[in-house]
Amino acid sequence: MTTSQPFDYESLFAENVPVTARAANRRAKYDFAVAFPAPETLPLDELVDSLRDALAREGDELAYYPHPAGMPALREFVADKLARDRDIHVTSDDIVLTSGSGEAIGMLIQAMTNQGDVLLTEEFVYLGTLRQMRRYGADVVGIKCDDQGMIPGELDTTINRLQDEGKTIKFLYTIPAFQNPLGFTMPLERRQQILDVTQKYTLPIFEDDCYVDLRFEGEDVTSIHALAGGDGVLYTGSFSKIIAPGMRMGYLVAPEQVMQRAMSFKSPSGVNQFAALAIEEFLKRDMYSHIGDQNETLRIKRDAMLAALGENFGDSAKWSVPEGGLYIWLEMPEGVDLAAIQEQAFNEGVGYYNGTQFSPEGRGANQARLCFGHPTPEIISEGIAELARIFTKHGVMRG
Repeated sequence: MTTSQPFDYESLFAENVPVTARAANRRAKYDFAVAFPAPETLPLDELVDSLRDALAREGDELAYYPHPAGMPALREFVADKLARDRDIHVTSDDIVLTSGSGEAIGMLIQAMTNQGDVLLTEEFVYLGTLRQMRRYGADVVGIKCDDQGMIPGELDTTINRLQDEGKTIKFLYTIPAFQNPLGFTMPLERRQQILDVTQKYTLPIFEDDCYVDLRFEGEDVTSIHALAGGDGVLYTGSFSKIIAPGMRMGYLVAPEQVMQRAMSFKSPSGVNQFAALAIEEFLKRDMYSHIGDQNETLRIKRDAMLAALGENFGDSAKWSVPEGGLYIWLEMPEGVDLAAIQEQAFNEGVGYYNGTQFSPEGRGANQARLCFGHPTPEIISEGIAELARIFTKHGVMRG
């Protein structure tokens, strides 16, 4: 017998489950908010060819569920790439393929964090990571940065203070190359100094290197994992930025002791084998050529944004000059509130994320992240001019 009232699930939900709206991603006319890559660099034809050849060779494997850690051949490829490019020497058994680096981050947070444990990050951190840390009950503490990354003395002082307060600190999360959102790259000396501080306190580092391949200026810097000889450093990377976010493929590097726990928070059926076949075959053939072409496109777009900022903002603001990646960090004078007008700016055609969205402490209302990967140089120039007009109109910048 049915009732006139719909079934109510409210009393059945687990505790502390957030309510998440299923709204589609909104995009402004001039979208500097979301870090989409350059669509003109997507290797669509090459991926189709690679997938065709991979399926002809081993398509029968799709009849079986994938290996829980992901396709062995792609894990071997990752191990070889890490040794060649990042001086990280691990085996495929130390690598698990994940649904983007976001899944790897979530696995580690859940495996290592109890409610109220402290996780340390840069003072502004990728908002997806910040949300995951908060979702799983972490107390997220940001470490003050300069244009070279976390300040070692600030890190040391913060750890000391937290320990004196009886807090349990689980790990330090950092994006040392083309940091999201600040854009800096941590130089070698700073990496070693940060490592020295964490080793002093026997604190692990979680190194997120998902942007490291997007270098279009300057020299590569040795990974923190390599500086530590792999001891006490966990590592994640991604194919999303060098192929396409829609492929949803990343990886986690961790010792067996950690991996056994982290795998408890991963789907037991492994990552998408169809995507893994295409990625492995494509990267075997054309990885470095593709990365080179993509990075030249990104360099042109970065330069277009820097030029437009100089032309339209002049001495009214400061901004970072990244050597790679996808982000420029804009800083207006103290007292300016870019958070307050973000929605209005969106409605008037320009999207950005203000600094408070990246800050564990909710600071940075006068700052914003601008992404230059997706729009054309012409659209970037138009959009930055429009952003300056909107700021002037709403009184956050002098005309």
